[in-house]
Amino acid sequence: MRSVVDEGDLTGKANIRNAALRLFAERGHDAVTVREIAAAAGVSPALVVHHFGSKEGLRAAVDDYAGQAFDALFEMDEQAVADMLTGDSVMSLAEMFARVFPHGSPLPAYLRRLLLTNDPAGAALFGRWYSLTRRLLDAMTEIGAARPGEDPAIRAAFLLVNDLALVLLRNHVAAAIGVDPLTPEGVTRWAKEVTTVYTEGAFVTTPREEPS
Repeated sequence: MRSVVDEGDLTGKANIRNAALRLFAERGHDAVTVREIAAAAGVSPALVVHHFGSKEGLRAAVDDYAGQAFDALFEMDEQAVADMLTGDSVMSLAEMFARVFPHGSPLPAYLRRLLLTNDPAGAALFGRWYSLTRRLLDAMTEIGAARPGEDPAIRAAFLLVNDLALVLLRNHVAAAIGVDPLTPEGVTRWAKEVTTVYTEGAFVTTPREEPS
């Protein structure tokens, strides 16, 4: 699986996009000027406009780049994903997230800002990712890699939200468990326990006693 966060892609256009991504993640796109983006990228404001037309054009390019990060999780066919999630060497979606978002990437912070500020771009991304999750879950159910549920729509939403929580609540989770959950150490711990919950369940159910 490839990472879409290619810091080594330092063409002029990609360098500007990466600089904008980091500034947008830190402060929000409304608070950042074209001049600041140009300074961070080490280019002139005119070159930013030349490549992207305007700040909104640059923002659209950043949004598209960020969206591809999650979409990369679905590049493999359903059987390949099922094998990763249910095979002998289990990889949870949390670990797949960490591989797509390498340590130091601004993408988790940018996605968090999009998804938690009622941004239309964030709403569009969530809708697309939900549809992808639903299709993947349906396909895995068909091949016997996932149990069918009474409400597939809720199940798909739950799985998506559960894994997005690792991005949205990254700092809080890190403070709670003592390690960044999107580092190799953190995701190993996270994936092990989450996999157990998904495959074995977290609670013990006992039969209800019939009233005498």
